[in-house]
Amino acid sequence: MFSPRFFSTLGVFVAFALLSGCATPPAAPLSRQGEEIVVAGQFFPIGTPVVTWMDPGGYDAYRVERRFAPLAESGWDKTAAARPDIKSPNRYGLRAVNLSNEEISRVRGGGWDLPLLRRVVDQFVLHYDACGISKQCFNILHDHRGLSVHFMLDLDGTIYQTLDVKERAWHASTSNDRSVGVEIANIGAYAPGDLSVLQSWYRRDAKGGTEITIPEKLGDPLFRVKGFKGRPIRPEPVKGNIQATDLVQYDLTPEQYAALIKLTAALSKIFPKIKLDYPRDAKSRLITHKLPDAQLAAFQGVIGHYHIQTNKTDPGPALQWDKIINGARALRK
Repeated sequence: MFSPRFFSTLGVFVAFALLSGCATPPAAPLSRQGEEIVVAGQFFPIGTPVVTWMDPGGYDAYRVERRFAPLAESGWDKTAAARPDIKSPNRYGLRAVNLSNEEISRVRGGGWDLPLLRRVVDQFVLHYDACGISKQCFNILHDHRGLSVHFMLDLDGTIYQTLDVKERAWHASTSNDRSVGVEIANIGAYAPGDLSVLQSWYRRDAKGGTEITIPEKLGDPLFRVKGFKGRPIRPEPVKGNIQATDLVQYDLTPEQYAALIKLTAALSKIFPKIKLDYPRDAKSRLITHKLPDAQLAAFQGVIGHYHIQTNKTDPGPALQWDKIINGARALRK
């Protein structure tokens, strides 16, 4: 004979089972909108297209194998034999400088929280990739040099994120622990007497403008904007002086500036230590050479690769720093 308590308890279990079955829908993914960057595992919308390493067609710097090598030759054992200059299967590391032993122990498994990451990150480093398109940039960085960068900015304005910003990407030597990096698709800057590379990438069109021509050897550039034809925002090459060297470079595309401004504004909001300014001299002019060590150590903001290393000239003389900074400030307001 069952007691009233038994039936009461049975009723609770039956009700729980029925409610659980009705209240829990089948698992369904939460879709991204396609304009978010990933910071410490969290999604932050920035208002412009972003393709992450998790998305179809993305570039994944967490992968050990070489992206553009034949599949049978792409694994680490074959890579180590074919590319002895690549010393590690990982192309990134841990932001460990200025962390306590307890903090290192906590984050080394991936457990970064946003406040701790905000304490560490205070520079946004701009590069030109000298590859011309993001596809080739990832090929060179990942497959051939064993390096990495958080973001790549293609000619059509698409931003590719290859790593969570919590990672220490290998892109800017002494600033790696404290910085976020972006490789901007641009074939680079050259001496005035050596313009053959620029001439192979840029040509005049029938209307007298300048268009970007992708060399056939690079194959399909894999632009996300179908049929995209890139044009520098200024049709004429720009002359300037970087690291006491005269250089010539074509400017970025309008699409690149629009996306870069939004990315810069977003990073400065996520990381308050990344000030919306660039290195300036006593007359408030852009500094165009490596910063003295003490000044580099103290600088917080948007910075060029040439401000960090004497052997670098990127992002080059054509980059319009005020366009980026003023545009990002306007968005922040």
